[in-house]
Amino acid sequence: MQRFQRHLTTVWGQWSNFTDTIWRPFLKSSAKSPAVLFVFLFFLFVGAFVSTRLLNTANLAGPTIAKISEKSRQRIGIPLNCSAYSPTRTCPANYPTTYNKQDDLDRPLLPTCPDYFRWIYEDLRPWAYTGISRDMVERAKRTANFRLVIVNGKAYVETFQKAFQTRDVFTLWGILQLLRKYPGRVPDLELMFDCVDWPVVLSKAYSGPDATTPPPLFRYCGDDSTLDIVFPDWSFWGWPETNIKPWEALLKELEEGNKKSKWVEREAYAYWKGNPVVAATRQDLLKCNVSDKQDWNARLYAQDWLKESKEGYKQSDLANQCIHRYKIYIEGSAWSVSEKYILACDSVTLIVKPHYYDFFTRGLVPMQHYWPIKDDDKCRSIKFAVDWGNSHKKKAKSIGKAASRFIQDDLKMEYVYDYMFHLLNEYAKLLKFKPSIPEKAVEFCSESMACTAEGIGKKFMMESMVKGPADSSPCTMPPSYNPSSLYSLIQKKTSLIEQVEMWQNKYWENQNKQP
Repeated sequence: MQRFQRHLTTVWGQWSNFTDTIWRPFLKSSAKSPAVLFVFLFFLFVGAFVSTRLLNTANLAGPTIAKISEKSRQRIGIPLNCSAYSPTRTCPANYPTTYNKQDDLDRPLLPTCPDYFRWIYEDLRPWAYTGISRDMVERAKRTANFRLVIVNGKAYVETFQKAFQTRDVFTLWGILQLLRKYPGRVPDLELMFDCVDWPVVLSKAYSGPDATTPPPLFRYCGDDSTLDIVFPDWSFWGWPETNIKPWEALLKELEEGNKKSKWVEREAYAYWKGNPVVAATRQDLLKCNVSDKQDWNARLYAQDWLKESKEGYKQSDLANQCIHRYKIYIEGSAWSVSEKYILACDSVTLIVKPHYYDFFTRGLVPMQHYWPIKDDDKCRSIKFAVDWGNSHKKKAKSIGKAASRFIQDDLKMEYVYDYMFHLLNEYAKLLKFKPSIPEKAVEFCSESMACTAEGIGKKFMMESMVKGPADSSPCTMPPSYNPSSLYSLIQKKTSLIEQVEMWQNKYWENQNKQP
């Protein structure tokens, strides 16, 4: 349609020139000759008729042209060529690494990215004025698992140490899928990635008049005392060790699982199932389980992943765990990938006060998307939350629904890729050196990973593989926070949490007064 509009503008310009050179003399003489005026009006009528037909034809043809263009793009793909890869162990040379900006004119207007994308600017703010030098990147090597270099649309990896399980494997797989989705659009860059849970770049070590600029280090989570750059975790492309499927397929299953029972028909308790061994706070949570002496409205279960793997993961199907009105999220050794699965249920998510955040959780608002739980008074806090929700069913139901819609709408796989795309683009803008391929780096491509993979790992790779270039451009980045808007956002969340704690204190005061 945009091309047609440009064409129409050209035609109209030509018509205007024609009018200036031909018709204006007629207009000047029309006052003297009625016949000339009649000829002018006749041709004006014919011109209007032809223009109307042209516009109607364009309106009728518009959808057809769009459909043809869409079908053409659907045929464009990047097939996985394992037969060509196997003999030489070299990545295909015909991967697309460029894109035509003119193609964007055929695409619909881009939506604005979800609000949590604004935190990209905050995560990169430590380098906003200094930029990022090669020395800064090298200093991030100390704890990194690998160095990622992207040059001319291709990925090269220098491995320093193997990550726990397959975290590094599926993180790199996800980055390769980003390159397949937006070929030629991810700029040249070089970064260090740490796959360990907890952030390590302490902000206090880089403050003061004589402080150096911190090293830019990518990882899965951060906290208020560190400067690590937050990136989507590996489980979006699958977690073989726990049989958790890639996010795109699992998200649909979770949506279907929500439909199996209405919120009011679900068990009126708070549910949690996980590994308590990884953190003292989880072991403390187990004290809130129902017993002969006390019922805190919680139903808590320890997850034995070794037993689950031997029994075929029959008791860990996430889509079948939306059967309680309330579900508890609590951190492990750091943040936990389970948060998105819990929030995806229509159940009210009870979040035990978190210490860490991942890339999307800063977009959550207390009492809108979740109910806050005190970390130093878990049992009483959980009981009050469940009692409040059961006596305010309409409001409780709306909180659960808002969270699941947030996950379905704002955390769909397209936005995960777009977050990666914008983060890497903004990061690349800060580099003050030209990225180059390290001597020990190896080129990575979908063939080098999927063709040699086996078992469930290969299955998840094939299920999460991007088939070809996207039909649309990435979403449009929202503006960065200014100091006052960021302060207001933080204050709003703090006030809402304090409001809930005030309600809870009053609730227990009344309980203690009862005989």
